[in-house]
Amino acid sequence: MNKIILLALLLASTASHAALNVFACEPEWAALTQQLAGDKASIYTATGALQDPHRVEARPSLISKARRANLLVCTGAELETGWLPVILRESGNSAIQPGNLGNFEAASVVHMLEVPTRLDRADGDVHAMGNPHIQTDPRNFLPVADALSKRLIQLDPANAAYYRQQLVSFNGQWQAAIARWEKQAAPLKGVPVVVQHRGFPYLNNWLGLKQIAELEPKPGMEPSAAYLGQVLGQLQQHPAKMVLRAAYQDGRPSDWIAERAKISAVVLPYTVGGTAQSIDLFGLFDDTITRLLAGLK
Repeated sequence: MNKIILLALLLASTASHAALNVFACEPEWAALTQQLAGDKASIYTATGALQDPHRVEARPSLISKARRANLLVCTGAELETGWLPVILRESGNSAIQPGNLGNFEAASVVHMLEVPTRLDRADGDVHAMGNPHIQTDPRNFLPVADALSKRLIQLDPANAAYYRQQLVSFNGQWQAAIARWEKQAAPLKGVPVVVQHRGFPYLNNWLGLKQIAELEPKPGMEPSAAYLGQVLGQLQQHPAKMVLRAAYQDGRPSDWIAERAKISAVVLPYTVGGTAQSIDLFGLFDDTITRLLAGLK
């Protein structure tokens, strides 16, 4: 009996050590990695759905998790530039440093929108590589999943067949889901919207939403009452149907505009866990489409 128990403990220990330790910067990449790696990876998510991914404290707990990671999965495109470099430096983990196999940036395999023609801090929080909020278009997850699966195979070749099978399964389900979402979202094409933060160009591009105003005078800058008044005046000339904000954002500017312009204020999950319904990647877009359609009523 003792030998059987010892063997079970040894097998459990081996399985534990065989798993990849993944440090995911945002919930969407943790969810995608889970889809592709299953029980072959132990995944830690550095940020929460109701947390601004631009502004994160480089806490000792994050550094400790990064120190033990085999793979870092982040958006890139300077989204995490305010906090991730500190974590990477303090972790002392060479495997996950930029340029190494253990460092994966999703934005590197996606066609970027809003790439600036000039860089000037006076323009606000402008990202040199383009708008980093790529997770609001489900089509972007296909090239990211393909590249991430290949990276998993490079890091853990013993489970290559499993990762390939998971990718095929995910791609099939995801493509079917995209077709369903696009059919459901057909009434949204051409609908004029206001956004609180410049965080939805990929969503707009996918669904054909027409963005006519932003509540931030510059990216990352809180709007003043005077500026909101200017936007309200603009909406009187060019009406919108709804104002969009991410679940992590302060709702006061959106609510102010919605009440006075008599339009819907729509809170979108923005990432996995942003709402009670967005429990995984599929739920993220199910709920996004549901909320946008409700905003038309």
